[in-house]
Amino acid sequence: MAVSALTFSSPALRQSQFHPSSSKNVAYTIEFSTALRLPGCSHSRASNMTSLRAMTNPEMGFRAVLDLLQASPPTWESSLLNNVLIFLVGSPILFTGLSLPGIASAFLLGTLTWRAFGPAGFMLVAAYFVIGTAVTKLKIAQKEALGVAEKRKGRRGPGSVIGSSAAGSVCALCAIYGIGGPLSVGLWQLGFVASFCTKLSDTVSSEIGKAFGKTTYLVTTFKVVPRGTEGAVSVEGTVAGLLASVLLAAVACLMGEVNAPEAVLCVLASQIANLGESIIGASFQEKEGFRWLNNDVVNVINITIGSILAVLMQQFILRSWQF
Repeated sequence: MAVSALTFSSPALRQSQFHPSSSKNVAYTIEFSTALRLPGCSHSRASNMTSLRAMTNPEMGFRAVLDLLQASPPTWESSLLNNVLIFLVGSPILFTGLSLPGIASAFLLGTLTWRAFGPAGFMLVAAYFVIGTAVTKLKIAQKEALGVAEKRKGRRGPGSVIGSSAAGSVCALCAIYGIGGPLSVGLWQLGFVASFCTKLSDTVSSEIGKAFGKTTYLVTTFKVVPRGTEGAVSVEGTVAGLLASVLLAAVACLMGEVNAPEAVLCVLASQIANLGESIIGASFQEKEGFRWLNNDVVNVINITIGSILAVLMQQFILRSWQF
C-alpha cells in the first residue's frame, strides 16, 4: 500500500531541530492530510487522528472541549457535556427543589432540551424550574399545617418531572428527528414553549392560591371550598398564574424561541388548558373509578392540551392573518 502523504509535525520539533539534548517534551504525532490520505482512509479515522493529537496537546484538547460546548447546531455530545457542567454548578439549587431521582430525570430532560432547542430551550426550562421552586417554598410551614404542601418539603420527584415535561419532551424529540419535515420544527418549538407556560401557570396559581388565597371556589359549582381542594381556584392564584405565563412567554420571545403573536397564543392556550385541568380535577381526579387519575397524570393531560392548543391556534389563526 502506497502512502500518499505522511507528515511529522510539531512546533517543538522545529525549535529543537531534533537536538538530542532538547528538554522539551515533544509529542510526536502522525498527521494524514485531509486532501491526500491513505487509500481507504475514512473520515472517522481522520477524526480519530485529530482526537489523538488533542490528547497529546493540552491546548488543543482545551480548544476541542470549547468547540464541543459551543457546537451549533447542538449535538448529543455537546448537550450532554453542557448539562454535566451546568448541573454540577447548579447542584445546590437543584437539591432545594428536586429529590435525587428527580435530579436524574431533570438531567435527561435538560440534555434532550439542549439537543433539540439549544441554550435558549434549556434556559426556558431553567426559568420554569426556578420560578416554580420559589413559589412552592412560599409559606411552606403554613401549607404543611393545612396538609396541602408538596411532599418532601417541596422537593419533587421523577413523577413530577415527567408530569411537567412529557409534552415538551415529545415536542423536543419530534424536532430532533424532523417529524413532519423541516418546516414543522417551528411548530414543535411552539408546542414546547406552550407546554411549559401552561405548567408554570398551573404551578404558580396553585401555590399562590394555597399561600395567599382568601377564598377558594370549586370551578364547577363555585362552591367555597378549603385551600388545596382539587379543582379549586382563587382570584389571587388565577392572577398570579396568568402573570407567570406571560413572564415565561416573554422570556421565550426575547430568546427567539417564538415570535410575539405566538407568545400571546402560548399565554392564551395555557389559561384554557388550566381551566380544563381544574374541571378535570374537580370532576374526576381520584374519584371512584378514577383512582388512576392522580396529580401527575392530570399534569400530563394539562400540558398536552396547552401544547396542542397553541399549535392549532397558530395554524388556524396566525396563518390566516398572515403573521
